[in-house]
Amino acid sequence: METATAHNSPEPPQDSDSLFDAPPIAEQERMVEAVLFASTTPVTLRDLESRMPHGCDPRAALEHLRKRYEGRGVRVVRVGEAWAIRTAPDLGFLMQKEIVETRKLSRAAIETLAIIAYHQPVTRAEIEEIRGVSVSRGTVDQLLEMEWIRIGRRRMTPGRPVTFVVTPVFLDHFGLESARDLPGLKELRAAGLLENRPPPGSLPLGEGSDEDDEMGEQPELFGD
Repeated sequence: METATAHNSPEPPQDSDSLFDAPPIAEQERMVEAVLFASTTPVTLRDLESRMPHGCDPRAALEHLRKRYEGRGVRVVRVGEAWAIRTAPDLGFLMQKEIVETRKLSRAAIETLAIIAYHQPVTRAEIEEIRGVSVSRGTVDQLLEMEWIRIGRRRMTPGRPVTFVVTPVFLDHFGLESARDLPGLKELRAAGLLENRPPPGSLPLGEGSDEDDEMGEQPELFGD
C-alpha cells in the first residue's frame, strides 16, 4: 500500500524591509513630537510617514501623543489634513502682547486719502485731476490694506470706473461720527501720520511725480 507523504511547501520569501522591525510606539511618539515641535507649519501624515523609519505608524503615534498632551499647556491639534502643536486655547491670553505702532503715511497717501474723504465717492481720474499728479497703484493699495478706504459703486459713465470711499475703520481711528468731521493737519500730526513739511506754497501744486511726492517735494494739501 502506498502511503502519502506530506511535503512542506516552502515559505514565501520575506520582504527585505520586514527584516527591520519598526521602533517601539513610544519611540515613534517621540519622533512625531520632534517633527511637530520643529515644524513652522502643520505636518501631514504623509510627510510624517516619509520622515519616519519603515514600518512606523504615524497615525497611532499621533494619537498617543495627542492623549499625552491632554490637559497640558500645549496640545496636538488637527489643522485641516495636517497636525501641529498649539497653545491650549484657555492659555492664549498669555501669548498676547499689545504694541502701539505708529505708522506714517507717505505724502501721496495722505493727500489721496484726504481727497477721497472730502470728495467721496471719487474715481482715480478725479483724484489725479485734483492732485495734479498721477496716483500710483501702491498708494491706493496701501490705503486699501489699512482698510481706511474701500471700493464704492461704479460710476454710470463710459468705462464704468470704480469709486473710492472712506471706511468705518477710518472714521473710528479718528473718532469721527461721519466724514463731515474730518481731521485737519494738526490731528494727522498728533496721530503720527504726518511729518513736518515746508510751508504751503513753497512748491506749486502739480509739479513732480508720485515718487517725488513721497520724497517730500510737494506742498501740503491742507493748511493748519
